[in-house]
Amino acid sequence: MALARGRFEDLAWVTGWDVAFADLYLDALTLHRASPDAVAGPWRLAFGAAPGLPPEAHVLLGMNAHINYDLPQSLIAVIPSEDFASPSLLDRRRRDHERIDDVLASRIAEEDVALQRVGGRRTPLDRLLAPVNRRASRAFLRESRRKVWANTYALHAARLEGPAAYAVRVSDLEAASAERVADLLRPGPVLVRLAVHGFGVTL
Repeated sequence: MALARGRFEDLAWVTGWDVAFADLYLDALTLHRASPDAVAGPWRLAFGAAPGLPPEAHVLLGMNAHINYDLPQSLIAVIPSEDFASPSLLDRRRRDHERIDDVLASRIAEEDVALQRVGGRRTPLDRLLAPVNRRASRAFLRESRRKVWANTYALHAARLEGPAAYAVRVSDLEAASAERVADLLRPGPVLVRLAVHGFGVTL
């Protein structure tokens, strides 16, 4: 819907990026169904999470894999090496990347309602903290996307060194994203904790 409303500077590029980003999830899901042990660590932990976890936990595990692990790789897929030599072009890409924050922020309340409908637990304290949690979600989404952009630069630098160096950095990204899972599942007000300490990972 945001694409149709013309909220981005380069509609064609964002459309191609959206496809590349979605394909990483679909590829991970297909591989998981065929060979669960072969899928990358963050997705293995998300797909293999205990069914009894609250819906919010499953969402955070999927977000961790798709944002922290997949998103920098999708940006590398649609920003070729030569584009990094053009500061003006990269600024356009960065601005469109940041505009996703506004799209996500506009959906937080709606997604919260959807989680409640599928069994999200809401204690009286949860209901009291709902406005705080929504602000916290906006904060950690912005923070994670800034780190994604920095990680894209790190992956690009490795790409210039060659396939072996790039594979090492992707492996580092996989490990860092998988390590985030323990904190995401730790008891307590996770959304507030993420807003304070961060959701993203750094290469």
